[in-house]
Amino acid sequence: MQDDLVFKALADPTRRLLLDTLRERGGRTLGELEEVVVEHTPMTRFGVSKHLRLLEEANLVVTLRRGREKLHHLNPVPIQQVHDRWIDKYTERRLTALTTLKSQLEEKP
Repeated sequence: MQDDLVFKALADPTRRLLLDTLRERGGRTLGELEEVVVEHTPMTRFGVSKHLRLLEEANLVVTLRRGREKLHHLNPVPIQQVHDRWIDKYTERRLTALTTLKSQLEEKP
């Protein structure tokens, strides 16, 4: 079920924008994230907060309180888990084929 939440979270362009922003620099406040989103789409603070909540439920964003501030950080682990489950298997086959081809080409006179 965790994969379902991750895929749902990644399906929305605004949430991907938030994740990209946190990938560039973590530890951002809701206000800072709101500024970035408003540059690309008309959205209220409440809308940004809803998107962040869904990202937190998918464990893609973790928060840390520093005094009165709530800082948001990217958690790349769920994305890596999706990669390992769905993508890595296909790249392994391709790499094996390339290694085999390389060996065959090196053996020929």
